[in-house]
Amino acid sequence: MRSAAALTELVEQLVRIDSVNPDLIPGARGEREIAAFVAGWAREQRLDVELVGPADRPSVIAIARGTGGGRSLLLNGHLDTVGVAGMEAPHEPRLEDGRLYGRGTYDMKGGVAAILDAAARARERQLRGDIVVTAVADEEVASLGTLAVLERVRADAAIVVEPTELRLAVAHKGFAGFEIETEGVAAHGSRPELGVDAIAKMGPILVALKELDEQLRDGARHPLLGPGSLHASLIEGGQEFSSYPARCLLTGERRTLPGETAEQLERELRGVAGDAQLRMLVAREPFEIDPDHEFVRLVRRYAGEPEPVGVSFWADSSLITAAGTPTVLYGPLGAGAHAVEEWVDVASIEKTRDVVLAAASEWCA
Repeated sequence: MRSAAALTELVEQLVRIDSVNPDLIPGARGEREIAAFVAGWAREQRLDVELVGPADRPSVIAIARGTGGGRSLLLNGHLDTVGVAGMEAPHEPRLEDGRLYGRGTYDMKGGVAAILDAAARARERQLRGDIVVTAVADEEVASLGTLAVLERVRADAAIVVEPTELRLAVAHKGFAGFEIETEGVAAHGSRPELGVDAIAKMGPILVALKELDEQLRDGARHPLLGPGSLHASLIEGGQEFSSYPARCLLTGERRTLPGETAEQLERELRGVAGDAQLRMLVAREPFEIDPDHEFVRLVRRYAGEPEPVGVSFWADSSLITAAGTPTVLYGPLGAGAHAVEEWVDVASIEKTRDVVLAAASEWCA
């Protein structure tokens, strides 16, 4: 049986491996090295291992095989991280006062270590059902890793170990990206009779977007997630100060609630865009599970949670639920996701491992 110190060491080993998502930071290392490490570690623990997805950005499926006849459990966490700009020694983990610092400690290599260790311990217990760990690539951008593993595995329930501050989460928002483009006419700044200012045409659209956001915040509220929201993210246009701009491009994001549809979002945004061009970009559905579901009640009992909560961020739980698997989120506490200083509470990693293992032992028995 591995010690508590071995679990911390596993997190440190994961943090030392640069796994910045190359679709966020061009030229970044990606997940190949860390996936190879996870696969090797899992094989040493006598788990059945398979790599799926592109060779340069693989995801790992590691299974603690059951003896047969029991329910299966999927444990999901992502291997990729965001960039490290502004951080000092981001891949040199530092342990201080029970906190482990470094890129990915909190989001979410602490959680990945917890489910790997839980699966290895569960294998020793010889449960009837399979425990399937999926350590995936690309969650921070397009979730290609979880989409790839869902083509290969199904389970009777799932836990996604995103950092939830040791709270049991049963809902999160979705999101949709969009672009609005206005057209003008390029001309020399001294010839206003020839030019049409595309940037100025975007002004009323920005005002309308702000008004729509205010309506959303004053409108329907989810009991765990609050209202939907909308914001402008990027804007570009023009070529120099002495010319009328022929084009202005706005990129924005809408955060969505369970029950809101893609058609509804597009209708809202077309009302704002008017004659401007609207393009819908990537979209991901919200997530929700009945707090009274059998699996929710089981995990809640071991987590000691008085009431399930919702979380504001999106996670792969949405995709797993859409594939037909009842899913909850439960993971460590800490701070600094996507920030310059990131840390995870070491004791909370152990608590996550213990809750996952206890839930697995009953669910898969």
